[in-house]
Amino acid sequence: MRRKEFAIDDEENKVELETFLEEMSFGFLGTIGADGLPSVTPLNYVYHQGTIYFHGSRIGEKMSNLSASGAVTFAVAKEYAIVPSYFSDPLMACPATAYFKCVRLDGHAVIVDDPHEKARALEALMRKLQPEGGYKPIDADDPDYIPRLKGVAVVRIDVQRMSGKFKFGQNLKEAPRAAITDGLAERNLPQDAETIELMRRYCPHAIGD
Repeated sequence: MRRKEFAIDDEENKVELETFLEEMSFGFLGTIGADGLPSVTPLNYVYHQGTIYFHGSRIGEKMSNLSASGAVTFAVAKEYAIVPSYFSDPLMACPATAYFKCVRLDGHAVIVDDPHEKARALEALMRKLQPEGGYKPIDADDPDYIPRLKGVAVVRIDVQRMSGKFKFGQNLKEAPRAAITDGLAERNLPQDAETIELMRRYCPHAIGD
């Protein structure tokens, strides 16, 4: 059962969840095959206008599974810091943990046929992955893009439920939390300073630090 102190509910914290989805570009698609077995596919995506879009080949396991069942789960996660046990306990291994954000979406996958929607989704994906430009904008009416849009599969996930888990020491009392922030500050790995700020943001008792 998910610990409630780490849960980020979509009704109360939708902006937090959507901001994270917009920041990230890589996730894991869970599908169910015709044989009833689950499958997970890693892929690039874009969160655009309240939905997930991804693209790929028209054939293969992923598309076969979507044809068998449109019910899908999609998950995105980012690990910010591995927190060693000795930050807060010089003897026991139990306090070792990781601080992270993850968002899960449950919904229904729809294979997009409309070329204009496909073009908008792919253009949004390009702006996400290649913000510096260097390509001709994707336009469904552009003769150069018409055959390419026909040849690629674009899938939209209509989200029915969104939930998240942001773990940044919300369960800790002040002394062990301070020990961890001090340890992160001293270690000073690339994401440690950001992790400290997220601990201060998400730990209710840390407000005002």
